[in-house]
Amino acid sequence: MSDTPYYPMTRAASCPFAPAAAIRDMPPLARVRIWDGSTPWFVTRHADQRALLNDPRLSIDEKKPGYPHMTRSRAAMAPHIPPLITNTDPPEHTRLRRTVNGPFMVKRASSLRPGIQEVIDELISAVLAGPRVFDLVEKIALPVPTLVITRILGVPYEDHEFFQAASRRAISHDTDPAAGAEAGRGLGEYLGALLTKKIASPDDDVLSEMGARVTAGEMTFEEAVTMGSAILIAGHETSASMISLGTLALLRNPSELAILRSRSDDPAFVANAVEELLRYLTIVHSGIRRIAVEDIPLHDTVIKAGEGVVFDLSGANWDPAAFPSPDRLDLKRPARTHHAFGYGAHQCLGQSLARVELQVVYSTLYRRIPTLSLAVPFEEVEFAMEGVAYGLKALPVTW
Repeated sequence: MSDTPYYPMTRAASCPFAPAAAIRDMPPLARVRIWDGSTPWFVTRHADQRALLNDPRLSIDEKKPGYPHMTRSRAAMAPHIPPLITNTDPPEHTRLRRTVNGPFMVKRASSLRPGIQEVIDELISAVLAGPRVFDLVEKIALPVPTLVITRILGVPYEDHEFFQAASRRAISHDTDPAAGAEAGRGLGEYLGALLTKKIASPDDDVLSEMGARVTAGEMTFEEAVTMGSAILIAGHETSASMISLGTLALLRNPSELAILRSRSDDPAFVANAVEELLRYLTIVHSGIRRIAVEDIPLHDTVIKAGEGVVFDLSGANWDPAAFPSPDRLDLKRPARTHHAFGYGAHQCLGQSLARVELQVVYSTLYRRIPTLSLAVPFEEVEFAMEGVAYGLKALPVTW
């Protein structure tokens, strides 16, 4: 199958927000070739993803033979990773998700809004008091979600350089298995020591809550550490990418930015704008993975038991059957049915928190810095494509 397209595919430099043209031109069910030479099925249509991501005939158990792992490093680590919400099916998935779901429910996430507002206001004030040219990734995009998730989890923010670097190494497609395992071990040892302290002297945070569950025998120490690592990594990487990429996309669409700025005090409009930006950008660009445990007929074909399946979320979010004129950023578009957070039982745990963070940032940043603009030509903005989610290495802006 030498003519089978390689995945993930490269986005066009002239239109980096759009899915690769090959994805948009593919039939609803096709094959792609991934890093190990295997050719899992590839599903891009919105309706098909909705049906299959709720289908119990597909499993997320990455220990099963034939599972289409995202990276070489992940494949090497998979046999040694304990049960998590990211690699188990119900009922085990249901049990594990219940142990960490509380802090990420809609009400709890909404209650954090004043604190997030305080964080972004302080960061913007610091920017306005400094040089007129600054890196938005460094000064705004990374600090906001990192400060928020460290407070929720109970991790000292002053250690952010260590765990941000470890996170990048652990999830990068360019990391070899040994380096990925070493990064994961370092992060695990760090969080294990912190969890031990929380068990002895609990606080009002997620690590302390998991520590109490460990003491009560509801989860193992290893499960708590691994879950903590996953929350820490996901809790800052993806929101940071959305803040910087969303800003760049809006600067490229000044009429939409002007509407957002003028309606920044309208919570319903801002919430809808966040959904459209999530759809338009679809930052998880490596797909989500499953393996069939039974035969599944689809489009006059059969996905056979033991075959891997890759769902490209950008394909669904740019599916014209679900979102007419998908290449147009339209902040008034009803976009809540997007798949930026996945779909089904394994939908992103932190989606409510991410939404609140983005709503606060997008409603504040462009209002407080109304003259925000690129400090370099668009063509010189450097994208970071090596992770599970894509983002920007830096975003030089001025005001």
